[in-house]
Amino acid sequence: MSRSLAICLSVTDIFFMTYWAVALLALFNVFQLPPDLMYGDYTDPRVSAWNWSFFPLDLAFSVFGYLAVSAARRQAPVWRSYAIISLILTMTAGGMAVAYWAILREFDPSWFLPNLVIFAWPVFFLPGLIKGTAN
Repeated sequence: MSRSLAICLSVTDIFFMTYWAVALLALFNVFQLPPDLMYGDYTDPRVSAWNWSFFPLDLAFSVFGYLAVSAARRQAPVWRSYAIISLILTMTAGGMAVAYWAILREFDPSWFLPNLVIFAWPVFFLPGLIKGTAN
């Protein structure tokens, strides 16, 4: 595994685990999040449900990303499969969020751009990983 892929996977996984930990703490009223940091219509139960619908997907790509980096450190060949799964799930989550905000024509950079990055960065690694799997 390249150093850049390991860094991208790790940073993405840490970011999302932190995001969901904060969201869970806020859900259980451990603290209140500042409204200016929240996404549009976050108090609407349907929008909140939409956000929480990403939890299993984000958890899955984070777990597979962690497994990929861990397996690569042990030089276990399965790292490549784990990385491909993680990247495809990452693109799916980012793409779904980008589509949602685009359909609503809400291009708040604080939410739209990070999701666009989440959708786009795996494209730089997937072709090489898939080619390496075919060899």
